[in-house]
Amino acid sequence: MSKKLTTRAENYSKWYNELVVKADLAENSAVRGCMVIKPYGYAIWEKMQAELDRMFKETGHQNAYFPLFVPKSLFEAEEKNAEGFAKECAVVTHYRLESDPDNSGKLRVDPKAKLEEELVVRPTSEAIIWSTFKGWIQSYRDLPLLINQWANVVRWEMRTRLFLRTAEFLWQEGHTAHETKAEAITEAETMNNVYATFVENFMAIPVIQGLKTESERFAGAVETYCIEALMQDGKALQAGTSHFLGQNFAKAFDVKFTNKEGKQDYVWATSWGVSTRLMGALIMTHSDDKGLVLPPNLAPNQIVIIPIYKTEEQLEKITNVVNGIMKDLRAKNITVKYDNRSTYRPGAKFAQHELQGVPVRIAIGARDLENGTVELARRDTLTKETVSLDALIETVEGLMTEIQNSLFNKALKNRDSCTTTVDNFDTFKSVLEDKGGFISAHWDGTAETEDKIKEITKATIRCIPLDGKLENGVCVFSGKPSKRRVLFAKAY
Repeated sequence: MSKKLTTRAENYSKWYNELVVKADLAENSAVRGCMVIKPYGYAIWEKMQAELDRMFKETGHQNAYFPLFVPKSLFEAEEKNAEGFAKECAVVTHYRLESDPDNSGKLRVDPKAKLEEELVVRPTSEAIIWSTFKGWIQSYRDLPLLINQWANVVRWEMRTRLFLRTAEFLWQEGHTAHETKAEAITEAETMNNVYATFVENFMAIPVIQGLKTESERFAGAVETYCIEALMQDGKALQAGTSHFLGQNFAKAFDVKFTNKEGKQDYVWATSWGVSTRLMGALIMTHSDDKGLVLPPNLAPNQIVIIPIYKTEEQLEKITNVVNGIMKDLRAKNITVKYDNRSTYRPGAKFAQHELQGVPVRIAIGARDLENGTVELARRDTLTKETVSLDALIETVEGLMTEIQNSLFNKALKNRDSCTTTVDNFDTFKSVLEDKGGFISAHWDGTAETEDKIKEITKATIRCIPLDGKLENGVCVFSGKPSKRRVLFAKAY
């Protein structure tokens, strides 16, 4: 397969799909709408997972695991949640296959093996978790209950795209129970902050924290907090959500506790999650026409070292020096790969690691050994420099921070330049069509106006920014009074 990618300018969607496959991140599977995450792609997800898991545990959460299957009666208990996910549910009706009676050798569903109650394959786990919490919570002494689950979920999407929208995907979902409303709201806000910190500091993607409108909230939530990011093509991507669930699920599953006054009350709840959709955000925020660009904090290999040699004797001498370099780099907690494969020429190795977004590439040959130098190449800027072996470790260590910050600042500059304040609907439509990006505009607060704008332009309200200031204005569409601006965009 050719390593040359379609350019972003030619066809952004095709560029994205090609990059996911050619960089060995993932591929489509034999199951319609599902993907195989390949080792390199999974290594990136593991780094995300490890950092998030650390942050969750630092905020007092514990990991647990709950069943994949949800009895239909439990799924229906919270009506808004059930209604919101009903059209995406996969449902198990039978538990056995049998050989076809005509001896064709094919299997069929055994009609005698019909389940007494159908099972929903979890699209989210509130139902099964809250039915479990009922047995775990009796007193205020059992609260707060702070649980996280790393799992897969199934949402039967009709139009899929690798990482961004698949029928099955990996995620984490936090589920917490609290004594008071204020405590639960604080939890939802805290976890939204955790997501924002992770995405900005680890993935180098700037985000805007906000609230979803009522029509965009998680099904069954009282309030949905979110982080919104902007991709290179001017479309928004919801990178994470955190939900204040009020007492809706506690009432649906009769989860009560005895409070400090000795009275029975329903607990207050939150849920929150991010998924492998973050992989899509990573690709579309930083990558270029040559392939992936990975921030050092996320790269499976932060450094790759490639030997340039003609004889085995030269390779042996280079390897002796490289072994020392790798030991010193690893002592600084920098991950490094020595690509000494004899089956590929240096040029092919350069191309592969460039495609896969390794932040820094070091090339070292026989002449470099004589001069006490190496060639160092940055993936983000595609620049090269000669660095002395004596200064190499210090230089590389500094580059890890420099590249991480540079990628964030570049993405922030792109987002800021693609955020436009508009005050009338004609300008709204032209900016959306010609420029894209975030549009900051007044909205009258009605679902009717929100739906009409979406119908006409395909743009949705991505969020009501938490840091937005109150200001009197008129709705960009209806002309009715408005107290604040919201962010609109077309989105993934």
